[in-house]
Amino acid sequence: MGGDKDDAGRPAGKPCPICGKPPAEKYKPFCSSRCADVDLHRWLSGAYAIPATEDDDEDGEEPSLAPLVPRER
Repeated sequence: MGGDKDDAGRPAGKPCPICGKPPAEKYKPFCSSRCADVDLHRWLSGAYAIPATEDDDEDGEEPSLAPLVPRER
C-alpha cells in the first residue's frame, strides 16, 4: 500500500548537496545529520552569499529613509 517505507524501488532523487550520497528521509535533502550540520555551519559562517551590486548615488550620500515631501495632517 501507500504507507510503505521501503525506498528500494524508488529513485533516490537529488543527491546530498554536501557529499553526493543518496538523501535520507529523516534529513532530506541531506544524507545525515553531519551533512546537515556542515551546511548549517556554512550558512552561519557566511560561506554562502548572494552577490550584490551597490548603487552609488550621484552625490555620494546615503539615501534617506524619511519621505521627501512632508505629509499634511
